[in-house]
Amino acid sequence: MSRGKMPRQPSRSGRQEGTHRSAALLKRKEPLKGKSAKTAIPKKRSASRVAGVASRVSTYNPLAPERVRQIIAGLDQLYPSATCALTHRSAWELLVATILSAQSTDVRVNMVTPGLFAKYPTVKDFAALEPEQLQPDIYSTGFFRNKSKSVVGAARKVVADFGGDVPQTMEELLSLPGVARKTANVVLGTWFKKNEGVVVDTHVTRISRRLELTKHEDAKKIEEDLMRIIPRERWTDFSHEVIWHGRKLCVARAPKCADCALEKLCHAADKTWSTVEIHPGAQP
Repeated sequence: MSRGKMPRQPSRSGRQEGTHRSAALLKRKEPLKGKSAKTAIPKKRSASRVAGVASRVSTYNPLAPERVRQIIAGLDQLYPSATCALTHRSAWELLVATILSAQSTDVRVNMVTPGLFAKYPTVKDFAALEPEQLQPDIYSTGFFRNKSKSVVGAARKVVADFGGDVPQTMEELLSLPGVARKTANVVLGTWFKKNEGVVVDTHVTRISRRLELTKHEDAKKIEEDLMRIIPRERWTDFSHEVIWHGRKLCVARAPKCADCALEKLCHAADKTWSTVEIHPGAQP
């Protein structure tokens, strides 16, 4: 180093540091080159694609009257003569069969009831029993202890309070042991042809959620949702058709979407085949 010459010191104001910092920032703002540039472009396209999908979903209304009409028409096409699958010859037999169907299958109940009704032909015969006497006859339907108490209790109340005839109002039916809205709706709609509500069983719960007709899991709230959008004169038929649909095509495991007349109206997340967009919120 030459005598008398001092090395240049950094400015106390930080001017040089600021210059270096600005240059570094400018370099960062330069267009990316190579692979990094290629990976940056799709991000912008992806964002626009997501925005487009969000826009389409935001205008979609699963409860639009026209869509509901199309769902009903599709079910009518698939199941033109759908009715209650429980074998019965009277309101009382239907009431008993429906009580026995809880946590069981209609097939199993239909195997039990012919012998049961041959052994106890009338409601008075059931009323004369003790629950323990009935248990062996309904054992295979499951929960036989509770069901025997319900059937015998309902028989005694029908005989004592309604002269042996099954009542025809929702309030009176709900007063019978073992009878909730589902059972009452089955009896009123199927036998008495009174549309007082929608039957909500496991099939109706699952398929109504798949079709985005409800977001609830509670049977009472699901029924309220369906009663708001399904015409009252169709409540019973709609219930039967959806139940048959759940057994024939829209089964819980591996639904047969390719054979379904409702496929274009269904955006369920668990579809096995689809020609329409899938909606993550459409859950079974």
